Amino acid sequence: MPDSLKEARQLLAEARNIAILSGAGVSAESGVPTFRGAAGLWRKFRPEDLATPEAFAHDPKTSWEWYSWRRGIVAGVQPNRGHFALAKTECTVITQNVDGLHQRAGSKNVIEVHGSIWLLRCTQCRREWEDLSPAIELMPHCKCGGLARPGVVWFGESLDPNVWAAAETAARSCDVLIVAGTSAVVYPAAGLAPIAKAEGAKIIEVNLETTSLSASVDYSFTGPSGVILPQLLDR
Repeated sequence: MPDSLKEARQLLAEARNIAILSGAGVSAESGVPTFRGAAGLWRKFRPEDLATPEAFAHDPKTSWEWYSWRRGIVAGVQPNRGHFALAKTECTVITQNVDGLHQRAGSKNVIEVHGSIWLLRCTQCRREWEDLSPAIELMPHCKCGGLARPGVVWFGESLDPNVWAAAETAARSCDVLIVAGTSAVVYPAAGLAPIAKAEGAKIIEVNLETTSLSASVDYSFTGPSGVILPQLLDR
């Protein structure tokens, strides 16, 4: 076992408060397509055609067809070893993913900064409800009659201030922040590592390749999160 891995394992074993920022790379190992990778979803679809308030207002049926397709993909995959390693660790999971795989693996304290693909929100009364059916009806409606939209944060929208406040609090209060499966370029989530570091936390990066964050972390491990996270966290 490399010395850096031994040191990081010891650091995590002694930490009182661990947080993780997870990105698309963690779910990609379960078979969920990423948005920015070589086979990313945005290579086939333009985000402004599908994932903006304006696009939904212009053509909600096409938007819902796409999200229904995505829900079907996510429903057909399973959490991977990285998800389960985190679920067995007492930590706060701050995720940019909307697929719910952390919860399916057993993680209890999950902050979904970009919302959830399984959440529906009425465009009229703003009521929210969960629908876990992969084959959701196209153009679902609320009890009030209003058209529902996916409960995710679209391009051009702000994060929920309460959710973001919880994410910032987790970053400020942790002893160790693990940043896994994210390119660390999407703000404001990419700003959580600097926030944690400024408060004295140690930063551990796990990614398939080096990122703009790599030079400033305490430990950087290159490889699949489904392999490295269990090595770091499993006892």
